[in-house]
Amino acid sequence: MSNRFDSKEVFIERYKQEVSETYGRDFEETFPAERYQVLGKMIRDYVGINWKETKNAIRKSQSKQLYYFSMEFLMGRLLTSNLMNLGIYDLVKEGLQDLGMDLNDMEEMESDAGLGNGGLGRLAACFMDSLASLDLAGHGNCIRYRYGLFKQKIVNNEQVELPDCWLKNGNVWEVWKPHHAMQVPFGGQLDAYMDQNGKFRSNYHPEFVVRAVPYDEPIIGYHTTTTNTLRLWDAEVDEDFVQAGQLNKYLNDVMAITANVYPDDSTEEGKLLRLKQEYFFVCAGIDQIIRSHLRAYPSLDNLGEKVAIQLNDTHPVLVIPELMRVLCDDYDYEWDHAWDIVTKTVAYTNHTVMAEALEKWPQEMMRSLLPRIYMIIEEIDRRFKYEVDHKGMGHVWNNVAILKEGQVHMAHLAIVGSHSVNGVAKLHTEILIHDVMKDFADLYPGHFNNKTNGITHRRWLLYSNPQLTKLLEETIGDSFKTHPEDLEKLMEHVDDPILQQRFMDVKLERKQILADYVKKTLGIDVDVHSIFDCQAKRLHAYKRQLLNIFHVMHLYLKMKEEPSFRIYPRTFFFSAKAAPSYMLAKEIIKLINMVADKINNDPEINQYIKVVFIPNYSVSVAEILLNAADVSEQISTAGKEASGTGNMKYMMNGAITLGTLDGANVEIVERVGYENAEIFGLRVEDIEEVKKENSYNAWHIYHNNYRVRRVIDSLKNGTWSSNPDEFQLIYNDLLLRNDEFYVLADFDAYVYAQRQVEARYQDKTSWARTMLINIAQSGYFSSDRTIREYAKEIWDLHPIPFKK
Repeated sequence: MSNRFDSKEVFIERYKQEVSETYGRDFEETFPAERYQVLGKMIRDYVGINWKETKNAIRKSQSKQLYYFSMEFLMGRLLTSNLMNLGIYDLVKEGLQDLGMDLNDMEEMESDAGLGNGGLGRLAACFMDSLASLDLAGHGNCIRYRYGLFKQKIVNNEQVELPDCWLKNGNVWEVWKPHHAMQVPFGGQLDAYMDQNGKFRSNYHPEFVVRAVPYDEPIIGYHTTTTNTLRLWDAEVDEDFVQAGQLNKYLNDVMAITANVYPDDSTEEGKLLRLKQEYFFVCAGIDQIIRSHLRAYPSLDNLGEKVAIQLNDTHPVLVIPELMRVLCDDYDYEWDHAWDIVTKTVAYTNHTVMAEALEKWPQEMMRSLLPRIYMIIEEIDRRFKYEVDHKGMGHVWNNVAILKEGQVHMAHLAIVGSHSVNGVAKLHTEILIHDVMKDFADLYPGHFNNKTNGITHRRWLLYSNPQLTKLLEETIGDSFKTHPEDLEKLMEHVDDPILQQRFMDVKLERKQILADYVKKTLGIDVDVHSIFDCQAKRLHAYKRQLLNIFHVMHLYLKMKEEPSFRIYPRTFFFSAKAAPSYMLAKEIIKLINMVADKINNDPEINQYIKVVFIPNYSVSVAEILLNAADVSEQISTAGKEASGTGNMKYMMNGAITLGTLDGANVEIVERVGYENAEIFGLRVEDIEEVKKENSYNAWHIYHNNYRVRRVIDSLKNGTWSSNPDEFQLIYNDLLLRNDEFYVLADFDAYVYAQRQVEARYQDKTSWARTMLINIAQSGYFSSDRTIREYAKEIWDLHPIPFKK
């Protein structure tokens, strides 16, 4: 560790000096925001020594490095985790206290970096933390979006999207590296010819070129020297490529590339912009990898031995043709040799089995925007067809072709161009192998493997829940901080009545923190002794927030109808963003808020039920919400959720999983036992059976199930809204489109499961024991375990040997 400030006194002196020198006034005269900027810069400089040492150690030992390409990195705020990982949190906190400042106020000034949307981006962030903490050389590659997805506000019960200006006060963690910029070309003409040796050559005349400029953020390991890099690319103008009279259009086109994560792709223009974004960060990232490799080695022959590239979902799959382009066009490799290098280097993680989420691009769009890349994809497809025919599998060609029906199938390209394809939970991987990607699994049996997702216990337990961390330290020691599997030591104590009571006290403290937040931000009073029932994730029909709110509506209607029926008090928390053009999801948000409005203002019922929708779900909201939960709602339609990671965060903080047998829920239940979770609903095989027999009829359930009918009728009869057509999309989706995600099929089972949860909660001893078992078994779901598996089985990555 650097001795930059090895004592509180040194820190205070340097900090005051740095603040007043930066802003040219006495420390006492400076603004809080200015002090925050300087604190961030001092921490970044402090890290600089480790950053340099890490790069030197990798170079000297010629260690293999991983590059994790992901369209999203939801890092969350970094001040706390950086200080804690460096081991200087207390020193800085006390130093600031002596200056009359509160570190918590400083933390509040940091924006959540708007670099993503949901679980995919948060997984990438957890992986970054684990790689550095395990001393593995693993870097991130993404776009520096100037605006996040959007800031969600609820106005008149509806979602309103506001710009998420997360960079308005700059980003103290980043280092701008303009001298590492490179050019990314788009569109234009390609002149292809054979040279005198019969080798393919091409002259490319792009119509649009932009500079990709990197900003690097240090990724700091926990109490270790290793400091990796998250490289974010921004788009800037290239002065040589502005056509006369086109300046404004050119500036707008450049700005658009890194303006926003996931531009709306419901229009042709939006689709084109997304494809531009994908090629932009892939082209820049590959260029950086090639350049840094050639600084260390004489040629690219050993690229596969020294570099691993992991594609997080299909967004970065253009890595495959781009790497082929660089090897063949820029470095004169023959096709077969280049293909061998590419497939050795690249591996692909699949995150979905939903057909509409498996990316496809119109061939015409790809051909006109990326002419050389498209030509390479055609050649990959042609050679792949030859291979399929020669394996005697020609009959499956239509299922596996990369180019078909006018589309480029990105998942197919990813599988063909990788040496490894992994799913992210046991069940998900089985569905890939036996169903969605069955023909590929037959073609490449050794390719497919499972890597169940994980979460970094440092952020989701140690930093966000210090109360529980302290209790665990006092009970089982602190080895779980570096070896999360040691949480299992807690199993020896789960029957201890004193520990059970102390756990319930800790949970109550976390519930109070959430209740205070809700009161402050939304003005709603919640009872901390009620059951805290939470569902927080992206809003999507398959995640079935609708089933959850239907149950709430059912309870309300039943209590209104039967004055003798009352429930144990419960607070239902929802937090979710809906994609701006996803009208059904937005209508579900509206329903949740209108139901909340009605129930929370009904004095007869509101002491039994409160409904709270927390707007603008983010990493920071999750850090307050998840560890206060009693019940973790993981109720997606079986077979639809690849893994889920929220389920792991709730579990680690002592909540019971109320869920379907889907994604990683299956593995959670395997570990804690059915008696320590509440599992309900149709299973994957039940749904397959129903589909095969084509026997599902939503109308039939509506007509024959009074409880379902009462809830659905309430959408139209003025209970929640005076407008009978207010919830027409929901009504149509269930009854006219035959309830694609089996909300009505699982309704009774869900209502029953919720009754079971209520009964369990009232037996405090048994409840505390169940929670402690969940915590004890959660160590397996640490991303450290996941990353060790990737490192060993896919990347062949070993810890960086630092010279002592």
